[in-house]
Amino acid sequence: MKLATTFALLGGVLSLGLSAGEWELVWGDEFDYQGQPDPAKWGYEVGFVRNQELQYYTDNRRENARVEDGCLVLEARRETFPNPKYQEGDTNWQRGRANAEYTAASLVTLDKASWQYGRIEVRAKLPRGKGVWPAIWMLGTNRGQIGWPRCGEIDIMEFVGKQPDYVHGTVHYMGPDGKRRMSGGKLKAAEIGRASCRERVEI
Repeated sequence: MKLATTFALLGGVLSLGLSAGEWELVWGDEFDYQGQPDPAKWGYEVGFVRNQELQYYTDNRRENARVEDGCLVLEARRETFPNPKYQEGDTNWQRGRANAEYTAASLVTLDKASWQYGRIEVRAKLPRGKGVWPAIWMLGTNRGQIGWPRCGEIDIMEFVGKQPDYVHGTVHYMGPDGKRRMSGGKLKAAEIGRASCRERVEI
């Protein structure tokens, strides 16, 4: 299984090595430029994507995703934004709203870079407050063919606003019966007040 990475509502730096003894950097983005995220490395999820969330993920929109001062900035904004998939009278949560009340960005490496083994390193500054849910996670590149959770998911970091003292690290996968979703992980005490944090996962 190969994994692609998704950043939602925050930014970071990725590196990957091939052996536990001597790590070799094979991919990274230090954000040492200005403007839009590098299109050779990053794509975007677009629309109302998952979990019936309120935000609309925009495509290549500087108000929500930009690189400045050596950082990838992913910004959630409270604003009215038209939903191009709106269908009057539709009860589906993705099509039944004419406008979004919030916008955000979700950057992905899908179809640009993926890895089977290695180590991912990310440094990120997280927002705080109820309602925020910044996350960095990996999904199998075969999700479109076999669906979730059969494709597997590794949540490198999730920060749930209603639990401000912790960050989550979780793995989701299909159980041995092929019918039940299984999950395992742990909470880690958040370093409140620090300018940045570093999470590491080996796959």
